[in-house]
Amino acid sequence: MATPGMGMLDGGVPTAQPPGTDMTGICFRDQLWLNTYPLDRNLVFDYFALSPFYDWTSNNEQLRMRSHHPLDSSQLTKMIGIEYVLSEVMEPHLFIMKKQKRDSPDKVTPMLAYYILDGSIYQAPQLSNVFAARIGRALYYIEKAFTTAASKLEKIGYVDSENETTIPEPKVAKETIDLKEIKRVDHILASLQRKLPPAPPPPPFPEGYVPPSTAETEKGPETQEAAESLAPTVDPILDQGPAKRMKF
Repeated sequence: MATPGMGMLDGGVPTAQPPGTDMTGICFRDQLWLNTYPLDRNLVFDYFALSPFYDWTSNNEQLRMRSHHPLDSSQLTKMIGIEYVLSEVMEPHLFIMKKQKRDSPDKVTPMLAYYILDGSIYQAPQLSNVFAARIGRALYYIEKAFTTAASKLEKIGYVDSENETTIPEPKVAKETIDLKEIKRVDHILASLQRKLPPAPPPPPFPEGYVPPSTAETEKGPETQEAAESLAPTVDPILDQGPAKRMKF
């Protein structure tokens, strides 16, 4: 797998990246090597040495040149400088390689960590970078939540202000005619009309009272027209029953 940013020494040997170079966005995988050799604790360092993460000036490389195993701890403790150690192994899926600086046989300073997962090599991010990324992500979602809440509150306040300024419309204009309700009321009125007894006859006229019909016959046509104009109003229940209501 070709990796950008790698230099080459004489003889085709790749150079190490300068200190401080962030290589967490790089993934190395050599499928040809994986198809040829098994990936175990004895050969995993040779596979790791093919990646751009490997420092060719490390103590491990010096041991390889002396025909020693590059992970021989008995030899590494006698040297000073950059070295790689295999810390965790779960063959054949996971290998964790640590890069550290040895100052004395008993004093080492951790620098970086790499993990080989199913043949792919990655640089593990530093803990400070992980915390910074998680905090940044949390702050992003918190800010987004506050922005959404603020926009909703603005809409609610805008609607309330509109409701306060607008003049309330009469309820009659907002009411809609429900045909089912009209039919139900008509049915109730018709059933009540059938159940109620007939109206009693009117009481007798008092003495000396002349019925309007008799007076109309004695008067002229003008007075009769005036009397007709004063006819009793139509009863909205009895004279405009269910059969006489307007159809919608």
